Amino acid sequence: MEPVTLTTDRLRLRAVGPEDTEAVHAAAQDPDIQRWTTIPSPYLPEHARGFTQETVPDGWSHGSAFAFGVFLGGGELAGMLELTMRGLAAAEIGFWAAKEHRGHGYITEATLAACRWIFTAAGVDRVEWRAEVGNLASRAVAERAGFTVEGTLRSALNNKGVRRDCWVGSLLPSDLGLPSTAPYLPARS
Repeated sequence: MEPVTLTTDRLRLRAVGPEDTEAVHAAAQDPDIQRWTTIPSPYLPEHARGFTQETVPDGWSHGSAFAFGVFLGGGELAGMLELTMRGLAAAEIGFWAAKEHRGHGYITEATLAACRWIFTAAGVDRVEWRAEVGNLASRAVAERAGFTVEGTLRSALNNKGVRRDCWVGSLLPSDLGLPSTAPYLPARS
């Protein structure tokens, strides 16, 4: 699949490339990003180069992962968001916000735009969100975007060689008023 660009009232979401390597590297120096995400720590320039020049283009070309830089109107990198295919009609979302751009709703806005896109353009019927228990900022973004937190998975996340418990939630097309590609029959309570 060729990379796409998505726009919202305040943001431009596009695949990052070589021209964004320095901005990705600089943002990823934030201790909170290194603590709560699975990026390497320390995060070196070669990690940023590999991400922007190999990982992102490969994910798009194989249709396996769709990474978007979240850019403000002036072109500044506010964060990153990735949708990774996890099975038939299912994807997992991950995101981070640059420290100076937290608290403005940018990642929630980007999450909604990216999920609408993957539901309508890629035939996905479930986007799953996972975050280590205690990552309250990630959980707040997911909940503001409409994800239903479904519970806690024990030892389900490996972050830098340590198994950790994580929260899991989901967003379905119907949560955004969109049709699914397959019928959904929820369990009766």
